[in-house]
Amino acid sequence: MERHLPNNWVKAEFKDLTSFVIGGDWGKDLEFEFDVDSEIVSCIRGSEIKNWGQDKGSTASIRKIKSSSLEKRALVEGDILLEISGGGPDQPVGRTIYIDEEALEVNADYKKVCTNFLRMVRLYDVLNKKFIKHYLDSFYLSGEILKYQGGSNNLRNLKYKEFETIKIPLPPLPEQQRIVAKLDALFGHLDTLKTRLENIPQILKNFRQAVLTQAVTGKLTEEWGVGKELEDIKLNDSKKYELGFEFSVPKKWSIYPIGNVFSFQQGMQIAKETRLKSPGNNVLPILRIKNYHDGFIEDVEYIKINEKSLIAEEEDIILTRTGESRGRVLTGFKGVFHNNTFRINFPKDKVEGKYLKHFLSQSQIQAFIKYNSGRTGQPDLTHKSFGPCPFILPPKEEQTEIVKRVEHLFSKADAIEAQYQSLKTKIDSLPQAILAKAFKGELVEQLPTDGDAKDLLEEIKRLRESMKKKTVKKKPKKK
Repeated sequence: MERHLPNNWVKAEFKDLTSFVIGGDWGKDLEFEFDVDSEIVSCIRGSEIKNWGQDKGSTASIRKIKSSSLEKRALVEGDILLEISGGGPDQPVGRTIYIDEEALEVNADYKKVCTNFLRMVRLYDVLNKKFIKHYLDSFYLSGEILKYQGGSNNLRNLKYKEFETIKIPLPPLPEQQRIVAKLDALFGHLDTLKTRLENIPQILKNFRQAVLTQAVTGKLTEEWGVGKELEDIKLNDSKKYELGFEFSVPKKWSIYPIGNVFSFQQGMQIAKETRLKSPGNNVLPILRIKNYHDGFIEDVEYIKINEKSLIAEEEDIILTRTGESRGRVLTGFKGVFHNNTFRINFPKDKVEGKYLKHFLSQSQIQAFIKYNSGRTGQPDLTHKSFGPCPFILPPKEEQTEIVKRVEHLFSKADAIEAQYQSLKTKIDSLPQAILAKAFKGELVEQLPTDGDAKDLLEEIKRLRESMKKKTVKKKPKKK
């Protein structure tokens, strides 16, 4: 059952509102030889859609296309670019770009076209073109666009012939204009709020790192330690490695090259054919790089254990040694650790495991790990390259206090982050709610002086007939 339209609104098929539609042109690279019949253009791609609001096509590719192609495809203000190809399972095609004056001024030396993964749609001038663009956005966000997807899972195409028959609710032009003005104002406020919110994750990351830095330099417990008789800890020092720099540490604290006081045990190679998809008797999870990040993520694999299995207990500290995630710390899980990790064996009677975890997560220690593991295509943190890493050791009682304070401050940051995520989810859902309200006629007041949208359709019909007459070629006269 079709929803009842507000007074003086009509429904029109999308194709009946378009005066000209044409596919884009990717053209040629500028390195091709000079061609007098070609022009240099700024070619807008699907990759520009995500950040269009900020970039306005400043990242578009500079290409060369035939002058005859440009004559038909040069973008003008009010054009809509419709994504027709390139989507995937998590990104359906059908997103849009609105070409406004600001977009045309970006890279102003070049005329603008779109790639062949987009289609240029030009609407009749009697419409508020941004109103139609907003409706297409609402259609996309509602999920209705999924009915018009073709192609494979990895490369989606828009079934344009079917898509152009979608029916658009159309109010009289004055109401279109008021709706667009209201939407622009509301979305402007939302964009401002989103921009402010975007800073919060980095602020929290900086806060956590500041806490860790205060923790491992003694600043976090400086006042706490005043007047306390703390016993300093001495570890067996193999003298195998040397510190590369002089370090100043608080009284009763010690500093060692980490390889002199702890041993490292590399994980085991696990053949693919021995990996299991689910747990069972005598089966443990495999601790691998891709399982790291605040606990396990999806696609955890398992292995049946035997006397040769290298098993990490929950209190153990496991460090990633390869790839971009090298230096990432995992603790709190029991499992078989993979050979792209190693276990740090430390005296648990003298070193708090959670203190060691926080120490290794501090930004300067992470920087040491990244630098010393190499910058090749596959960086590797070897025992030798990690050995000289400085390890700062407070008294045992102070380690406990440091862990307590760090976790208290981190819990506050976690609470703020949870609030941020909740607010972000709500804000992300607002555009569709606002658009849905707009196209039900509930966003702005309806005025009796607005007229009837039926008159718009009649005017479009006259314009279409007029355009057809202009394109009819005259037959050549016989001599």
